[in-house]
Amino acid sequence: MTSEPPGDYERADRMLISARQGQALSVLIRSIHGRSHFYTRKLDSAGIDTALPIRVPDELDRLPLTTKAELVADQEASPPWGSVLSEPIDRYVRYNHTSGTTGRPLRWLDTAVSWQWAVDCWKAVYGGARVGAADRIFFAFSFGPFFGFWTAYDAAVQIGAHCVPAGGMSSQQRLMLLESVRPTVVCCTPTYALRLAEVSASTGATHRLREAGVRVVIVAGEPGGSIPATRRRIEQAWGARVIDHHGLTEVGPISFECWESPGFLHLNETAFICEVLDPATLRPVPDGTLGELVVTNLGRTANPVIRYRTGDLVVRRSTACACGRTFAQLDGGVQARVDDMVTIRGVNVYPTAIEAVVRRFDDVVEFRATVSNTGTLRALGVEIEAVGGSEGTDIVARRVANEIQESVGLAVNVTAVPEGTLPRFEMKARRFVVKP
Repeated sequence: MTSEPPGDYERADRMLISARQGQALSVLIRSIHGRSHFYTRKLDSAGIDTALPIRVPDELDRLPLTTKAELVADQEASPPWGSVLSEPIDRYVRYNHTSGTTGRPLRWLDTAVSWQWAVDCWKAVYGGARVGAADRIFFAFSFGPFFGFWTAYDAAVQIGAHCVPAGGMSSQQRLMLLESVRPTVVCCTPTYALRLAEVSASTGATHRLREAGVRVVIVAGEPGGSIPATRRRIEQAWGARVIDHHGLTEVGPISFECWESPGFLHLNETAFICEVLDPATLRPVPDGTLGELVVTNLGRTANPVIRYRTGDLVVRRSTACACGRTFAQLDGGVQARVDDMVTIRGVNVYPTAIEAVVRRFDDVVEFRATVSNTGTLRALGVEIEAVGGSEGTDIVARRVANEIQESVGLAVNVTAVPEGTLPRFEMKARRFVVKP
């Protein structure tokens, strides 16, 4: 297992990091003003003099926030691309769009230069995961229009790794290919890592998955990689270390986990300015306090976002890491999303809280939580596919219900359903359903 030490920029003094961010932010604002009509309007409305520097973090609140709803409305008003782009359209070479799980998908374009910037961000992910040129990387995703692992693939090629694309294949075919080529690294969503393990177990070949030579499973797209019970199940099934990462189509690869601190994601503060704000007051919250992640990308100038409200709820910590990096970290990764919270009988419930409980039960193969209206009240029901063994699936369901009540403080009806009843997912899972 090879490992590259963190670069000097990853170990810089916090004050130096802020100074560099301020310089890069000032350059960004000057370069897009007058070129990106969307941001020219926003900056002018906020009274920003683009000739003057902006100090980070003290003066960030002078800049206007950006929301996904604004970007969607902009694309609807000026289809198909909106008015954010800062380069002539013929310079754009890559197309992606968001998954649309929280509304209308956003179309996103990149020039060769801005795409390379995102690729370089993924190289930081590989650095934290101790992945290098000697590795063979297996990409178990669909290679569709979602941003996903596209930049991860290009970054892997550039670092000299052996890349194995596994799009357009069934789970059984991917497992056969995996056993044949014996990759050392697998990139997929947490859900799909568990799905491949489930399919492998259904053929009685669980041991073959653990013996396939995979040492690292890099996950993204969902919070599961930083949920202890979920990552434990993946690591046990694969006999490999889970490394979490997160990003957004409209922002890029924001964070990465290092080998030394499981469950903490380093923010790539060379490429991004990351704030954590109270989602109600939009004021900064102190380290160690749950808040919404707000991101400015500093190098994707062809399609920039400034102070973008990601909707991700995180806990930031700025202490130095054992790996030597001084980048701030997200304790527990992305813990929830602002728009995912539902209130049931006075209790605020997030999907990650339910998953954190259900994944503790090795007998539970799959689950789905459904929020429905019962009269004037909301109710939460959980369906599980369980392998009950000698005690039976109904007993497993009661144990899950008791654990949810103890952990979340809410009495929930948990029902065992036959295996194969619930849907399976390759990309982002939809296990938390809110009925109108």
